[in-house]
Amino acid sequence: MTNSKTLIVMMCIGGLLPLAAAQSATTTPRITSAEVKNHGGETVIVCGKVVDSRISRYGLAGHGKPVTFYLDEPEPHAAFSFVTFGSESGTNPEEAQGAYQDKRVCVTGKITMATVPYIMAVDRSRIKVQPDDKP
Repeated sequence: MTNSKTLIVMMCIGGLLPLAAAQSATTTPRITSAEVKNHGGETVIVCGKVVDSRISRYGLAGHGKPVTFYLDEPEPHAAFSFVTFGSESGTNPEEAQGAYQDKRVCVTGKITMATVPYIMAVDRSRIKVQPDDKP
């Protein structure tokens, strides 16, 4: 009786293993700001250099004032932006501006299509500053 139970368990594990491996193999695609227009509604990683930013004059309750960052091209020719907030208390949008302005970043999230496609990155752990490329 023990051998048949072991055989059944091994068959179940063997049958489920390919499914588990297939799920872990899927990765979030990494794209440039120029490619964003072809990936609306998808969850991706967008990398580029922050070249411009704007602090909204109006805030959101519990978050403070949103800061919009433009990658690779400034307004009005921007192809992509991401939105985040200042420090944890939401009272210092200038802190967020200083953290990312003129730096290479990668932002992970779902692309929302608008006049300028964007990712809303309320959780700043989704924004990764990249090391400078120095020869």
